[in-house]
Amino acid sequence: MFVRDWLSANHVLLRSRDGHVLVDTGYVQHAPLTLALVAGHRGLAGEPLAKIVNTHGHSDHVGGNAALALRYGCPIAVPAAEAPLFAAWDEKALLYSYADQSADRFAVDETIEPGSVHVWGDLEWRALAAPGHDMGALVFFNPEHRVLISGDALWEHGFGFVMPRAIDPRALPATRATLDLIASLDVRTVIPGHGEPFADAAPALERSYARLEAFEADDERVARHAAKVMFSYSLLHRRRFPEARLPAYVQEVGFQRDLNAAVFRTTPDAMAAMIAGELLRSGAIRREGGDLVPAASEAG
Repeated sequence: MFVRDWLSANHVLLRSRDGHVLVDTGYVQHAPLTLALVAGHRGLAGEPLAKIVNTHGHSDHVGGNAALALRYGCPIAVPAAEAPLFAAWDEKALLYSYADQSADRFAVDETIEPGSVHVWGDLEWRALAAPGHDMGALVFFNPEHRVLISGDALWEHGFGFVMPRAIDPRALPATRATLDLIASLDVRTVIPGHGEPFADAAPALERSYARLEAFEADDERVARHAAKVMFSYSLLHRRRFPEARLPAYVQEVGFQRDLNAAVFRTTPDAMAAMIAGELLRSGAIRREGGDLVPAASEAG
């Protein structure tokens, strides 16, 4: 496993005498480092890559797909529900330019259906539907060793942002159903999309249920969280952003503009002040001159 940061999701290399499989490939800005890590002594070490698999289509999970497929000539497998979005390169549904993110376009060679079983790394993995953060997402579970590759469906301290009801009424109920599914699996080890692997899913599930209950009680809270997460992510790949431009930014970026229209219904100045103020108070970002910058470096 290659633990990355918040800009690039983790990668899981499943080694096998029948061909090595890599799950998730990080953000496009970090593709050179992803290539180096995968090729290095902890990775393939000169051996071929047989397949790329994605838990879901967000930019931090598929951004290295094109570069790795070009380097190794290997097929790319994605969740079946998202294959049409990739074929059309729907940057709104995939949350790319619509959310101020990017990914190099790639071709889908295989699709993965929920309920299907795959042998990767000499282990049997069940692909399970995990909608919520991403409505087409999958998780992969090995029942023999009770290992879950969870993507953004479960982290040690939460899960990926969820759309408010005003934009997607399916998202919160789907998130609860996904947590219930994970709770039913008797997971021993979780390999998340972000953060270190952890044992015993029960405490993580307890924290995630508590967060979900708070979201279910307050749609504006869900929207505030989504707005802050998306701007924080943009700041990670931009490195710095002029604070004075933030009101214009929330009008220009479709994701932020639609959140405002659907939930906040306020002025761009007020929405910008909310995003910057809450992120500054939490310590997630800081001011440097007239710019907003990430609080910590995200080198890889």
